[in-house]
Formats: sequence, C-alpha cells, structure tokens
Amino acid sequence: MFSKEEAQKLRTEFWTAFGKSFPRKWILYDTKIKDFSFKFYADSKKAEVSIDIEMKDEIFRNAYYEKIWSLENLLMDEVGDIQKDEFYTLENGKLISRIWVTKEKVSILNKNSWREIFEFFVAKMDGFERFFREYEDFIKDV
Repeated sequence: MFSKEEAQKLRTEFWTAFGKSFPRKWILYDTKIKDFSFKFYADSKKAEVSIDIEMKDEIFRNAYYEKIWSLENLLMDEVGDIQKDEFYTLENGKLISRIWVTKEKVSILNKNSWREIFEFFVAKMDGFERFFREYEDFIKDV
C-alpha cells in the first residue's frame, strides 16, 4: 500500500512520464465545441480514454451524443469496442454523456504497467482524434 503522498507522487510521475514519452499536442479541450472534450483517465485498476459531453442543457448534450452515436460503427473502426452512457454521473454528481474505451487490470500506481497504459492512451486517443477530424463538420452541425 502507498501513503496518500506516495500515491500522489506516483500519479505526478506517471503524467510527467507520459508527456515526455509522447510529446504530442492532443485535441483534448480544443474541440471548438463548448463543454465537449477528450480525456485521459487512469487509476489503480484501469485506464480510459473518453469523449465527455458536459453541456448543462440536456437538449444540446443529447444532440451531440446522438450525432456521435449515429456514427457508432465508424468510431468503432477507429478505437475498437466502446462503452456509452447518455446519462453518466461523475463522482461530483454532475450529469454528462460519455463515450469511452477501457483497459482493465492496469494501475497508475504500478510503474510496470505504465508503458501498457501509455500505448493504450496513444492508440485510442489517436483513434478518437482521427474520428473527430473526419466527422468534425457533421458533429458540430447541431
């Protein structure tokens, strides 16, 4: 087990190592769509790459979600099996729509699994970005 401080230090080292290993400018929040972003996530059990649609207005959130989901097969061609939840609740209680991919049985706290997480992040985020760039005009036309 790690102390809270040790775990935080490992998390910081993880993200620093990822940035140094793959020094690339990702789209992430620069989608030109307010409250629509791509995210990396890792914890002690899994790693995820997601599209988070966080508009407060449920009509807009649903419209973007449905646009992306209408292209489900094309997205799967880029990133593989995906999960989706139109009404995903974050830990802070905020309701969003999320489409994501997960890699199980990896840990941000285990340096031996970092390379596996990094490679997963790069492959999946690259797929999400290719998909977004290809269909950006369609997605933005809400």
